[in-house]
Amino acid sequence: MNKSILFVLAFAFFISCNTTETKEEATEANKKISVIFDTDANNELDDQHAMAYLFSNMDYFDIKAITVNATRNGGDIQGHFDEAERIMQLFNVRQEVPLIIGANKSYDEIKDSISNATFDGYEAVDFIINEAKKQSENKLVVIAVGKLTNLALALQKDPSIADKIRLVWLGANYPEPGEYNLVNDIPSMNYVLETNVDFEMVTVRYGKPSGTDAVKATKAEIDAKMPGLGPKISTPIIGRHGGEFDNFGDYAVNLFTHIDYLGDPPARALFDMAAVAIIKNPNWAEAIEIPCPIMTDEIWIEQPENKRKIIVWENFHKEEIMADFYEVLGGSK
Repeated sequence: MNKSILFVLAFAFFISCNTTETKEEATEANKKISVIFDTDANNELDDQHAMAYLFSNMDYFDIKAITVNATRNGGDIQGHFDEAERIMQLFNVRQEVPLIIGANKSYDEIKDSISNATFDGYEAVDFIINEAKKQSENKLVVIAVGKLTNLALALQKDPSIADKIRLVWLGANYPEPGEYNLVNDIPSMNYVLETNVDFEMVTVRYGKPSGTDAVKATKAEIDAKMPGLGPKISTPIIGRHGGEFDNFGDYAVNLFTHIDYLGDPPARALFDMAAVAIIKNPNWAEAIEIPCPIMTDEIWIEQPENKRKIIVWENFHKEEIMADFYEVLGGSK
């Protein structure tokens, strides 16, 4: 066999191996859940822990972007952007995952201006629309853990994306009224409920064992388990409350130091992290299907004859969720 033939065979073998690897990589990517995480990151501390959990589970999630929106307690949109960016830097994903500014104002304040190219929130809204349109086999999962303004605007601007999105929203005390994310923009929620987008409500239910309010961590627990967890970065970030941090675990301790506590023993709920957890493992909560309600004058109005159904998540398995949170953070070095 001459050298030319040997070269051709070797080259063909090389191409075959690389093609196989590329196909395997593509197959693995297709198995991941495509997600956009829509967050009011500067509100308190659960958004940051949800992002940390998401970035520590990149074997499960194909993170298309982090989009931000502004809710009252976190200041204007830039503060939410900055806090989200800190967490992304702590996990070395700032260059890998897009971070996109969304709505600063409410749905009612923005909805009549969406024909303008640069309306409030347009960057996140347009990204959500474009990413949803790329979906073929599986729906784009949008994990929304703040107000629903970005999603409502996206659905208003391009209603065709409704059947390409699975919206998982951390919000509401349903069937009771109130809840922070909800009251920040009720019209946006009502608009989304009146579309045909797949809608899953991850309940909060303050003070009750059936909502994500039950997925709590005490300061003592955080102080004992979190220091040093997560990747160690070469250039520390400056934290929201000052100080320098080169890993998320130490930053989490700092966040828990600068927060008010509730209950006995005093603790803080990681609401948003639980929303990510039940997408990773749906067995960590119970899902019930109900006729889609609507909210009028801040009261839920049931619509038992409504053919549109939504999913309500409740009864979260706190111990399993928290155990997995600490385990994956410990492994993300």
